[in-house]
Amino acid sequence: MPLIKLNNRSIKDVTSLPFGVGNLIHIQSQTASNSASISFTTGIDSTYKEYQFYFIDIHARNDAVSFQFNLSTDGGSNYNVTKTSTSFIAFHNEADTNTSLSYSTSFDLAQSTSDQILSGTDLGNISDENLSGFLSLFNPASTSFVKHFISVTNNNTYNDYCASGYVAGYGNTTSAVNAIRFQMASGNFDGTIALFGVV
Repeated sequence: MPLIKLNNRSIKDVTSLPFGVGNLIHIQSQTASNSASISFTTGIDSTYKEYQFYFIDIHARNDAVSFQFNLSTDGGSNYNVTKTSTSFIAFHNEADTNTSLSYSTSFDLAQSTSDQILSGTDLGNISDENLSGFLSLFNPASTSFVKHFISVTNNNTYNDYCASGYVAGYGNTTSAVNAIRFQMASGNFDGTIALFGVV
């Protein structure tokens, strides 16, 4: 396999990547400030076959709540796409006394219109507890296939654990998905979500 050479001398100065690596095209970013939700109702269309959402310093205002999302086929009037998913969690506590890697039956969905939980486990709300990660949504504009998604997050939990959540599934609809909403299970949150298209 040939080496991939960047077109610029320094990573911070990179303006393009060689063919085959894949480029992220920034579409928009939204910042929550004690907000109930962040919704992307524009920018998700047939332009790209994959869209990526990056979660940056998502901080819950309520303690012990999960971070979740749902999809819409009507521009955000309703967030109720039927989903089937699978989820597992890896965690390790700060006291170094408990670790686990396990399937998460309480976070998966089976033909449900409920919000999909993305956080490894419930977030804490003190100043140093937050979540970061990403969600990939594949070919949302398709009118032939279901809409697959994959997410990886890491968060500080309400009880001092480092928890990584791994979620994959599909929106079981052949209608085009054109909006997405992120929110906590209850209460408001802070943080930034950036949307990119993948070339």
